[in-house]
Amino acid sequence: MTRDISTFDIRVPEAKLSFTLKQESFMATVKYGVIGAGSIAQFRHVPEIYNNPNAELVAIVDINKDRCNMVCEKYDAKPYYDYKKMLADEKLDAVVVATPNYLHAQQTIDSLKAGCHVLVEKPMATTRADAKKMIATAKQKRKDLMIGMNQRLMAPHVKAKEVLETGKLGKVLSFETTFKHGGPDGWSQDGAASWFFVKNKAVMGVTGDLGVHKADLMRYLLGEEFVEVTGFIGTLDKTNDKGKIINIDDNAYISMKSKSGTLGTMTISWTNYGNMEDNGTTLYCENGVMLISRCKEFGVKVLYKNGQAEFHKVGKVATNTEQVGSGVSDMFTDCIQNRKKPSIDGMEGYRAIDIIISAMESAKTGKAKKISLR
Repeated sequence: MTRDISTFDIRVPEAKLSFTLKQESFMATVKYGVIGAGSIAQFRHVPEIYNNPNAELVAIVDINKDRCNMVCEKYDAKPYYDYKKMLADEKLDAVVVATPNYLHAQQTIDSLKAGCHVLVEKPMATTRADAKKMIATAKQKRKDLMIGMNQRLMAPHVKAKEVLETGKLGKVLSFETTFKHGGPDGWSQDGAASWFFVKNKAVMGVTGDLGVHKADLMRYLLGEEFVEVTGFIGTLDKTNDKGKIINIDDNAYISMKSKSGTLGTMTISWTNYGNMEDNGTTLYCENGVMLISRCKEFGVKVLYKNGQAEFHKVGKVATNTEQVGSGVSDMFTDCIQNRKKPSIDGMEGYRAIDIIISAMESAKTGKAKKISLR
């Protein structure tokens, strides 16, 4: 790819030439392969990579040949139907893994071993052991591993973090966070026949789909770990393409306790019908209350106990009906080009699924579950 490098300094101290690049980086574009051509790839990763001048979309893999060919034709990429063949044939810098949950770990490990940096969708794995293997492989191969937990990059959440870091609200005492929509059958490529509703492919239902996002977001906002959870998790109403109740969770209510004692609740659901999506958070702090994505006009509202208030019009979080870019793939490209460690790395992904797996274990035993921070 040709770059227009139009501005640079030429200094000649003691007869030596020194070039200082002003606007461009000499580093080559990041060559990507994407494994999986489902909705998350089509709505987020593929167009984001395609439109990034510092990235090149080389190939896309999917076992559904018609779908793969369609997406590849649209974005001028080479189709593959076997990810191992793509890894063997193409000289890639990075791979995005956007496949059913049960495939994440092995495809990530294989891609890392092939010499690629990897951005894998959440949940990064379905077991703690697999997540640790992924982290260990990335370290061994000296490659970046990033997890696609995009909620912390949404504009209202970024602004909320900025406000919290000023210290004006003081400590977060408690919180309520929700993430609810009508379920993946409303937006996934296969509708009610989606892998999301197949236990041995998804492993985790709404907990893995929405719960992992919220577990990561609350860790990010609070800036600390959770040490104990209690989960009430069940299947209440969602049916598959055969009209049968799915055998994987569609609703969850999870109570959480942080290391410093902050208490909170996470409510997640696939049965929020009526074309209504709820992805909001309320933080109850020492000096006031913060409302995040609780009204259409202002992404963040801060109500101080002294009567003062702040209203931040900072954009929206993405919904299934109104997609906005998260910047996850762009962030990964920037990290690779500038040799920066991704802020949402493998350990961040591990901490999030550890919370969710602990909540699932709590739901089975009926007892609170301690979370080890080792």
